Amino acid sequence: MEDQSRRKFIGSFFLLAMSGFGSAFTSLVAGCKQKAKSASPPATLDDNKNERFIARGTAHIAADFEPAYLTLHRSGELKKRGEELWGVMESCRLCPRQCGAMRLDGNEGFCGSTSQLEISAHHPHFGEERPLVGSGGSGTVFLTNCGLRCVFCCNWQISQGGAGEPRSIEDMAEMMLPLQEIGCHNINVVTPTHYSPHIVLALDVAAGKGLRVPLVYNTCGWERLEILRKFDGIVDIYLPDFKYSDGEMAAKYSSGAQTYPDTTKTALLEMHRQVGVAQPADDGLMYRGLMLRHLVMPNGISGTKRVIDWIAANLPQDTYFNIMSQYRPMYKAYDYPEISRRITRREYSEVVTYAREAGLTNLDIQGLPLW
Repeated sequence: MEDQSRRKFIGSFFLLAMSGFGSAFTSLVAGCKQKAKSASPPATLDDNKNERFIARGTAHIAADFEPAYLTLHRSGELKKRGEELWGVMESCRLCPRQCGAMRLDGNEGFCGSTSQLEISAHHPHFGEERPLVGSGGSGTVFLTNCGLRCVFCCNWQISQGGAGEPRSIEDMAEMMLPLQEIGCHNINVVTPTHYSPHIVLALDVAAGKGLRVPLVYNTCGWERLEILRKFDGIVDIYLPDFKYSDGEMAAKYSSGAQTYPDTTKTALLEMHRQVGVAQPADDGLMYRGLMLRHLVMPNGISGTKRVIDWIAANLPQDTYFNIMSQYRPMYKAYDYPEISRRITRREYSEVVTYAREAGLTNLDIQGLPLW
């Protein structure tokens, strides 16, 4: 994902280095794009080979937990859905822009991607929500490019600058397994929409080799209902943003995404239908559910109170709701005076009070800004 929810991204690298996990990183490389032409998904590794990760690295997982995707893997349905999603790239309709790019022929979509998977980094991430981080971190895979393209993106080098390296589906599967083995509590795919076929196919390979941590679908929230339905029974934890309540603001700051509010509302209802309310288990970790994020922006640009009103009216009162305070102007934000500053203590405290008064009971509230 390309917004402030990737907070502490740089800090995670330093934490990881001090923890001795430096080998889990991949280099961030800009402009290294190799465009592939393929009419069918790449061949995957034999599931019967290289099972060294089975029954290893899973001591940190609740004994009674089984990720949703394992059932579909065993039946063959997981691979089938990945192949169906792959076909959508023929005239791409994976994201709400439905740009129609012939990505299988090597053409770039609005997101900047062909059918060639590109990944900027993979490592334990300690800047996500506490129930995802635990003691071992969230096993995060940062995917290159993005279909929303916000002007204030803090990770713009990845989301819009193309920082990353070409990777195969087998590579992605082999990234997931060591993250589980070193103690990550989940696999967290960041900005997944335009690479959803690759994710499902890689998950199928990894599941055959012993992957059994939850899958976190870390998204901007702007998702097509038809594509989300393909993820029913695959995703364990949805981690979407609800960025804007006003389509005009979405269009202005997210590259013409006028439909963002209505499309995201529909998507959030479907995500909740699939996985329900997120509540930590006895070990304090999250294994299933909807974890909703909203970034408070200066001058009410994100329409936070209307976002809260919609959640209170359409989702359970105990919906996990992270009210995020860490907005800072990045990338092109200084071209827009109204978003060229951080939020104030007053702006943040007002919306927290409003959420409580609206009856929301499962709030993730951060420290008040110092400015």
